[in-house]
Amino acid sequence: MKISKSLNLGLLALAGLAFACGGGEKAAETTAPEASTPAAAPAQEISLEEKYKDDPIYIKGIEKIKASDCMTCHMVERKIIGPSYAEVAAKYENTEENVTMLAGKVIAGGAGVWGEVMMAPHPSISEEDAKDMVRSILLLKK
Repeated sequence: MKISKSLNLGLLALAGLAFACGGGEKAAETTAPEASTPAAAPAQEISLEEKYKDDPIYIKGIEKIKASDCMTCHMVERKIIGPSYAEVAAKYENTEENVTMLAGKVIAGGAGVWGEVMMAPHPSISEEDAKDMVRSILLLKK
């Protein structure tokens, strides 16, 4: 009977020691990866439309763009037939001189600046509306 008690006591002590030693290491392993996970997450990039959605100049111009046929050939961040608005904004500085020049191109149409595909003229768009459209486009810097 004494051997049995001693054996049980020894096994119990061995089990306690094994449990105590093993448990501490697992806690450290579990904590470390969790701490580094949020830092490794990439920042989510927002679209230009989202970035400028509350800007009154952008809102005024984009409403006029959407009311015309501009979106048939142009998109904000992706080239389809003509350049994207982001490409136009990257090429031209946002100055009143460029706004006037580009508004004239919107009204008169033309080809050669972005390739040989001609931009259709838009004589029914007023100069002021064309300038509002161009001002909203030139905001779209990345």
